[in-house]
Amino acid sequence: METRITLSQETNDLARSILAYEAARTTSESTESVAVRVCEKLREPLCAIAGVAGYRSLLARALMLARAEAPGLNALQVMDDGKLQSSEEPPSQIDQRHASEGDILLTSRLLGLFLSLLGAAVTLRLVQDVFPNLMVTTESGTITPFEDILKEVSYLNSVSDRLELLADRNPSVEEALLSVSGNVRNTATTLEVLAVIKNKAAQPQKKAAKERRKGYLM
Repeated sequence: METRITLSQETNDLARSILAYEAARTTSESTESVAVRVCEKLREPLCAIAGVAGYRSLLARALMLARAEAPGLNALQVMDDGKLQSSEEPPSQIDQRHASEGDILLTSRLLGLFLSLLGAAVTLRLVQDVFPNLMVTTESGTITPFEDILKEVSYLNSVSDRLELLADRNPSVEEALLSVSGNVRNTATTLEVLAVIKNKAAQPQKKAAKERRKGYLM
């Protein structure tokens, strides 16, 4: 029997916030559910991190978990390129501007998997890039950019190492696992360079601000 993963309230709240954000920008003529539109917007940046095969696998996993609680999602299927597609025409009486319980479950499950894989800082910043006007906070109420990013770099490198070990033990999926591992490590390198550059750029500004405060006290 498979153990069901319990999602935190923060993950569910984040999913609801994203769905509400997307729903507010949707016209009544839309035929796709809010969750399908959210997944489509997340697909490209998440594929860049995990690779198409990795993202498709995680989305399929999220869909399977969500279906256990919302059978209405059975019509959805994950295509080879990671897109979500419905095998049925949506009921005409349903307003797709509003998220259903199935939408919330699917989005929460997908976010939960990426939070486990990438950590909070990387996932939250990715969400902010895709939905730039959405207010996202951590449990402490803020996102500290550079220190948290460097912590995630270390975590991503460890994930890449574990995937390489799995590739050695599973020859049948070795190529796919190595591809995902390479994408994760490349992402870690990019994040590390970004954090170092941005942190150095921020130092003169902090120093100047400190000097101005000293001047005010003189």
